[in-house]
Amino acid sequence: MPNPAFTPPTAHPTRPDIRGTFGTAAATHWIATATAQSVLERGGNAFDAAVAGAFVLQVVEPHLNGPGGDLTAVFATATDPTPTVLVGQGPAPAGATPEHYRAEGLDLVPGSGALAATVPGAVDAWLLLLRDHGTWELADVLAPAVGYARDGHPVTPAVVRTITAVRDLFRQHWPTSAAQWLPGGAVPVPGELVRNEALASVFERLVAAGADADTRTARIDAARGEWAEGFVAEAIDRFVREPHRHASGTDHAGVIRASDLAAFRASYEPATTAEFRGCTIAKTGPWGQGPALLQTLRLLEPLDDARLDPSTELGAHTIAEALKLALADREAFYGDGDVPLDVLLSDAYTDARRALIGERASAELRPGTVDGVVHAMPPVRTSYATGAAAGLGEPTVQVARDRAPGAAAAPAAPAAPAAPVEDRGEPFVAPDGETRGDTCHIDVVDRWGNIVSATPSGGWLQSSPTIPELGFCLGTRLQMTWLEPGTASTLRPGERPRTTLTPTLVLRDGEPVAALGSPGGDQQDQWQLLFLLRWIVGGYSPQQAIDAPALHTTSFLGSFWPRTWEPAGLVVEDRLGDDVIAGLEARGHVVTRAGDWALGRLSCVTRDPATGVLGAAANSRGAQGYAAGR
Repeated sequence: MPNPAFTPPTAHPTRPDIRGTFGTAAATHWIATATAQSVLERGGNAFDAAVAGAFVLQVVEPHLNGPGGDLTAVFATATDPTPTVLVGQGPAPAGATPEHYRAEGLDLVPGSGALAATVPGAVDAWLLLLRDHGTWELADVLAPAVGYARDGHPVTPAVVRTITAVRDLFRQHWPTSAAQWLPGGAVPVPGELVRNEALASVFERLVAAGADADTRTARIDAARGEWAEGFVAEAIDRFVREPHRHASGTDHAGVIRASDLAAFRASYEPATTAEFRGCTIAKTGPWGQGPALLQTLRLLEPLDDARLDPSTELGAHTIAEALKLALADREAFYGDGDVPLDVLLSDAYTDARRALIGERASAELRPGTVDGVVHAMPPVRTSYATGAAAGLGEPTVQVARDRAPGAAAAPAAPAAPAAPVEDRGEPFVAPDGETRGDTCHIDVVDRWGNIVSATPSGGWLQSSPTIPELGFCLGTRLQMTWLEPGTASTLRPGERPRTTLTPTLVLRDGEPVAALGSPGGDQQDQWQLLFLLRWIVGGYSPQQAIDAPALHTTSFLGSFWPRTWEPAGLVVEDRLGDDVIAGLEARGHVVTRAGDWALGRLSCVTRDPATGVLGAAANSRGAQGYAAGR
């Protein structure tokens, strides 16, 4: 039931709340959702369905993910409800040292180009999940992706916009990308069938690698070996040795080698959890940003319900201020090393941090302190001068601002930074390949109780030149590391960058009840927070929570090149209302209006352990995500 302390949810959501008992799926592209549901219909379980849908996402959302990218997932099985994290985030290559980048004349890891590539982790992670928890043969799981790659699929307007943004880069500097994405020399039009025969052949060769194996497990392991130690690794090694244009505006060769791929295998690890209002929220470890959501929930938990409503001035302000504190801690402490999470999530630490939430918007970066833990803080800047046109990381719509980036409260003369501030909600793609703010997502639950939430990303078509034999390119996750020594996320060979990929599993009384996630770079957990508050505290249905007006802060150091921030920045959907927005500005927030339906890309699946009723919901923003089930 809706909580009377919250703004009433809309009576007419954009989509129905899907309900059924057989199985449900939700993803950021309708073809992936339909593929996953079709697997369930043919007897596959949630893991078979998620893997099949995910490989389809690599084909139909090539501007948001690809085989050369990475992924994180959190899941539970019908026989073990313990939340587990699937680690598909590859590490930095052995040759990726700060010294090498500085010798190349760089003071940041570029946002596009092979120097930003980690070891690709997505494909091996999906194969690992399929081997251990799925039931289908690899050939059957990959068949839909092979079909859409070889026979074509109707290209979406978002893909066309991305190709249009980087067509000159392709023509002038990345000819192999032009050959793949500018068929006949022209940008495809929305709805045109696009094909990727090279990628289809890659998938078929992975299947063929296990043709002589005696068991399903051995066949999948043979495909994993072929990926890491066979033709894929060899093609990547050969290709990146040729210098090519990066987001820095300069040409460089990549440092990733076949030996880096051979040394990596995806893995599992326990989820990091925290309690909130009778629920257990499960996230990645602090090598991802997931624990920042847990810290924020801990800050908000004891507050009055009225302070947790994102649709009010008081609620939006309180939520934004709590997020700033957690995201400042993310910068100070999170990385692929020893992180004092027991302290960061403790009552004493959380209580002390909560006291910093005031009535005015903070324009300061305020990480906490932990005894015995000292890291250098990276450069804190509101702009970054570059001779390049701009270029980047995880796809966002660049929204015009009417405030100077450094302004704390009062209006100022219009000013634009040298490179765009980390922002918005849909892919922002600059002419040099710089990308930020989006990726893709898939959730599946089946009738047996298997449930998975996964956020694959990276390796999008604009991240680096297409490797012609493979039909895909490498990712750019290394841009989330610093070249400065001593920070919690300094670039170190063999270590994972601090990824933004952050799916969520929710449990009640030890049983999974929801899997959810969102594209959106640094905004992923911010938008998921709004969902959790409205669903758990506000009593909204999942679809009502997804549809409700969204917001997020930009008052923290962005994870994507050029790693800038906007002090006191707050981005809101106009549907929040003029009065609420004016109240936030009066409190000192530097507000950017993003439009009525601009922020958030959430999807989710739900499960009631008592009744067996399953559910699903998906975002209507961008006219691409969909939920299905019965």
